[in-house]
Amino acid sequence: MLESLKEGRYSLLGLLGQGTQGQTYDAVDRREGRPVAVKRFDIRIAKTWKEAELAERETRTLQALSHPNLPGYVDHFEEDGALYLVMDKIEGESLAALRKRGVVFSRDDVDRLLRDASEILGYLHGRAPPVIHRDLKPNNIIRRPDGSFAFVDFGAVRDKLRPEGGSTVVGTFGYMAPEQFQGRAIPASDVYAIAATALSMLTGKEPEELPHRGLALDVRAALGPSADAGLVDSLERMLDPDPDRRAQRPSLSPPRGPPSRERSDRGPSAGVSWQDALREGFEEQAREYERRARDYETRAHRGEPGADAWGRGAEGWRKAADKWRAAAQKHREKAERRAARHATRFARKAARHADRLTQRAGRHRHVPPWPILLLFAVAFAAGAVAVTLATQVVVPVVLRLLAVFFARGPLTRAADAVREAGDEALENIQRSQQWFMRRVHESRGADADSPSPAASAPPDGARHVRVDDPSPPRTRVHVPGDESVDDQDSEDEARRQRR
Repeated sequence: MLESLKEGRYSLLGLLGQGTQGQTYDAVDRREGRPVAVKRFDIRIAKTWKEAELAERETRTLQALSHPNLPGYVDHFEEDGALYLVMDKIEGESLAALRKRGVVFSRDDVDRLLRDASEILGYLHGRAPPVIHRDLKPNNIIRRPDGSFAFVDFGAVRDKLRPEGGSTVVGTFGYMAPEQFQGRAIPASDVYAIAATALSMLTGKEPEELPHRGLALDVRAALGPSADAGLVDSLERMLDPDPDRRAQRPSLSPPRGPPSRERSDRGPSAGVSWQDALREGFEEQAREYERRARDYETRAHRGEPGADAWGRGAEGWRKAADKWRAAAQKHREKAERRAARHATRFARKAARHADRLTQRAGRHRHVPPWPILLLFAVAFAAGAVAVTLATQVVVPVVLRLLAVFFARGPLTRAADAVREAGDEALENIQRSQQWFMRRVHESRGADADSPSPAASAPPDGARHVRVDDPSPPRTRVHVPGDESVDDQDSEDEARRQRR
């Protein structure tokens, strides 16, 4: 096949591939003297206007992209009722062609695919608005001779996000994320397609032929019990049917193993929160994109082939770096607001807890109302007066009067014993009164050691008794005209001493 286009500038050499959006031909740019790929879309056989719109969208998208792992835009034109898009040719074979030839892919191949895909999707999804491929599969992924991978065929690309939805369902069964069946393609949809492609590379089967668990692909059953746990975990996170829980970037977790000595030696305080780790990841990604932008600018200034493309690539990387840096700043501000809310909430809880403790302590230090205190004071005073009159006046006087007519000695000793018992009773009453008033003062928060006026004042009709004196002196009541009582006491005391 040898056909010339655009007045002989492009010569078609052969068919590279064919899809729903047209045919892609191997060609050469005679004016530039370089190999190119020409994609042709025949408008006359288009069934709906949407097909023509997708062809124009692919052209518009490639004009705005510049990445080493993506086809570079060269030209586009219309000729003989067909639309033509000319791109730089990416040397290599598609994953589908390699699998058809029986090539077995290793863990290292999958690792390289995920690393390259993470870089490419970071560039595409980092644009404003993000560019979503929507049809990543083995046919559209090229492995170059150096082992790197490139994405081709942007015929299903979505370059605008409509807030109201309504996207057309585009993609390939088995590699489409569940949300694409609802016409809702998001950046995480491309992550799902890359993971499905990686799983197909490892198993040699199409995704629909692999075991499923509900709506999710059963990665563990598909790879077998001997599969690396880190690989299984990574693919399961990228193939999660729920886009909110799905990994947002292709990545390969390291094999599971015991924690390193360096990590185990670090204390709990040396760790970082997941918010800090996420923010650090954003900033690291921004620094990486800035480095690539400087590298592209250096190549453009050196005058290497494709200087314009290198310049556009530098601009694209710098925009992506600015976006990641803005995301890091936004996450930092969000984390600071969250920390402030937590601090305020904790302070409120602490204040409420302190109030509850104060109220509880107040209930335990309950002070009786003043009528009760007055009643107790009157009771203590009445008891002291009653004991004083009974033991110090009435009973001793009666006994001593009886001693005049009957047995003087026993009755006199009985009178003395009654008075001693009365003294002890008065002392105990006063101690009880002091203890009661001390507890009342403690409940009120007063100093327990300070004497209370009510406690220090003797009750009406009662005598002062020293609490700290173990043997308080007795106060004798003298009965007029009874001098014999004193004489009898002297005789009794002398008799006890002789004994």
